[in-house]
Amino acid sequence: MTTELRVIGPDEWEEFRSVRLAALADSPDAFGATLGESMGKAPSEWRERAAGADPIVLAYAQDRPVAMGGLYAPNESSEAFVWGMWVQPTHRGRGVAARILQRLLEYADHVGRPVTLHVTQGNDGARRLYERHGFTATGEVQPLREGSSVRIETMQRR
Repeated sequence: MTTELRVIGPDEWEEFRSVRLAALADSPDAFGATLGESMGKAPSEWRERAAGADPIVLAYAQDRPVAMGGLYAPNESSEAFVWGMWVQPTHRGRGVAARILQRLLEYADHVGRPVTLHVTQGNDGARRLYERHGFTATGEVQPLREGSSVRIETMQRR
């Protein structure tokens, strides 16, 4: 089964919402946001996020979103940040995450920014993916979110 990557815009906000909620339900310890918080967002918030200047990449299989990743490159920062990397369990091991990450890194390279991301401790598959794409651990570790016992580690690519 082939997958197609698309950088989404505001018209794909519902697809973005569906894959993001699926990611939060499947992997609640991989994201700073929670499923409950995200389910409470208004459609206008999802549309605004999908319409942003920074890319959100969705992977589609049979016209359904099955994976996602985003890049945030704020003007006030010298870095860009990868966020929201997730692949539906039935599509893992097929290189989809690597393709999404590569697309995001191409954008970061185009704007001339080093890239930072967080990986949940114990998520060895994600760590290996990031290392294959030039990321190294900084040694900085912090809680996933306030009050969480789950720890995330910062990785950077220069």
